[in-house]
Amino acid sequence: MTTPARPLYLVRHCRATGQAPDAPLTPTGKVQAVALADLLAPLGITRIVSSPYARATTSIAPLAARLGIPVETDDRLVERVLTPVSLPDWRAHLVTSFDDPDYQLAGGESGHVATARGLAAVHDACNHPGGATVIITHGNLLVLLLRHFDARIGFDTWETLSNPDVYRIVLDEPDQPIARLWTLKE
Repeated sequence: MTTPARPLYLVRHCRATGQAPDAPLTPTGKVQAVALADLLAPLGITRIVSSPYARATTSIAPLAARLGIPVETDDRLVERVLTPVSLPDWRAHLVTSFDDPDYQLAGGESGHVATARGLAAVHDACNHPGGATVIITHGNLLVLLLRHFDARIGFDTWETLSNPDVYRIVLDEPDQPIARLWTLKE
């Protein structure tokens, strides 16, 4: 007897007004949240786990309402902090952090540490019987999680992310490629 595949959908939040934890979605982001629900609703979702940031929970709220399931929050899904200070060359530091997962700026979080906390959240979220799981998080952490499943993923993937974005990973089938599902224009 084979175990059925467990799809995991990693989602980046819709367009927001800023980076603060309480930053709301823009009017475009609210429209995107409905389109996100349209995309995900028919996929057998049985669990939704989100970063507690408003832009994440609000992005997935239309799907949760449509499916009649709660949005659980997990602090381990918050965005990775590269550095708490503004740097003019932050992009170069981000590239370095993808090249060296132990690279860490003062007050920031290394890619290795962020990946470990994110994977712990993914593991716990997917530890339920049957159905598909949606994890909604933020761009940097999302790419670090994708990289765990496919080492070819890195900064170039981060550069091409959209708000929102959706990737499917089939757990228990490591040979199954990661699939990008979001194709709507922003």
